[in-house]
Amino acid sequence: MLLGSVADDFTGATDLCSMLVRGGMRTVQLIGTPAAGDPVPDADAVVVAIKSRTAPVRWAVEQSLSALDWLRKAGARQYFFKYCSTFDSTDKGNIGPIADALIQALDCGFSLHCPAFPTNGRTLYLGHLFAGGVLLNESGMENHPLTPMTDPNLVRVLSRQTEGTVGLVPFPIVEAGAPAIRDAMTRLKEQGRRHAIVDAVTDAHLLAIGEAATHHALLCGGSGVAMGLPGNFRRAGLLPDAGNAGDLPMIAGPAAVLSGSCSRATLNQIGFARNHAPVFELDALTTPDAAKLAEAALAWTDGKIGATPVVVAASAPPDKVAALQSALGGPDKAGALLEDAMARIAEGLVARGVRRLAVAGGETSGAVVTRLGVKQLRIGGEIDPGVPWTLASGSGPDLLLALKSGNFGAPDFFLKAFRLLEG
Repeated sequence: MLLGSVADDFTGATDLCSMLVRGGMRTVQLIGTPAAGDPVPDADAVVVAIKSRTAPVRWAVEQSLSALDWLRKAGARQYFFKYCSTFDSTDKGNIGPIADALIQALDCGFSLHCPAFPTNGRTLYLGHLFAGGVLLNESGMENHPLTPMTDPNLVRVLSRQTEGTVGLVPFPIVEAGAPAIRDAMTRLKEQGRRHAIVDAVTDAHLLAIGEAATHHALLCGGSGVAMGLPGNFRRAGLLPDAGNAGDLPMIAGPAAVLSGSCSRATLNQIGFARNHAPVFELDALTTPDAAKLAEAALAWTDGKIGATPVVVAASAPPDKVAALQSALGGPDKAGALLEDAMARIAEGLVARGVRRLAVAGGETSGAVVTRLGVKQLRIGGEIDPGVPWTLASGSGPDLLLALKSGNFGAPDFFLKAFRLLEG
């Protein structure tokens, strides 16, 4: 194993995996922290996905350290803490506390942070994060039901989460290339900075940042900054060319989509799907019971399951989300109810023969793979940037599974995903 990663949710983990496969690294995603005796996958990179983004800080840190310990014993040469390209977090964490703990465990004293992913509209300029060409706090992320992002200045955001100090490697230095970036990070570390936000506006910047961090024990950020890591390993003679890194077996069977994300991108994708596939929307305000919601959705799918995907959505615009949270006693209770319902629906769909499943939303994806008993994902080719098909294996039948971050994907994503399988 060359690269070992800890990811703070399941869709973000597959996003990183997809980036590494694109670079020619055979990559496996593990669901949850592996136990001490669990076998090490035959892969160049292993990403341990933990549902820690919105978990209590202490639990999130403990699980991340356990994953790091397993990856170290498995022989990884470099480590990566993967979080969302929109820096989803609160003033208490969990990005800062987890990064602090990993830095201390590795005794490396410092880590860069770069969530930029220009292909998906995430850019970082003078420490300010932009999403889709506007500042993060104007992108819709300010309305996120669990981690509303109201400050686009990541130096300030991360400073509120960590006991260490946070520096900035600004655009002019990044534009100058890898040696300048490396020197700037060395100076920040010598000044006692524990973290550095690093600007990036283009893929060329991400490649330069990756090259500058060749000998860093730990990197933190979105999947974009991992773009340069396969090249580092290849130049060191550790990674052969692997044009078939993303090959997966074909699995036949009916198709379905489960959507729990409330992002603008996912809402647009559901709107597009309505014109091309049957769509059922959960109404938790009328039926605030997970088992009954699942029963109604599964009854609706009877007779509709086939080659054309059926779509079951718990997604809603901000006003409806606010009303549901108010009626159910807050974001946590509302989120838990819908996650439970979607997990039950996934289980019912698989029992009805569904073998190809796309899931939108990090929390929803976490609930679904846990309920289905998925233990490992072998990463395949991309549907859209950051979203691959995967071969899911565990306690149930093997599935082709796509876990989509809420903010990712083109408007026709749900239909395109299954067309690619047929092609």
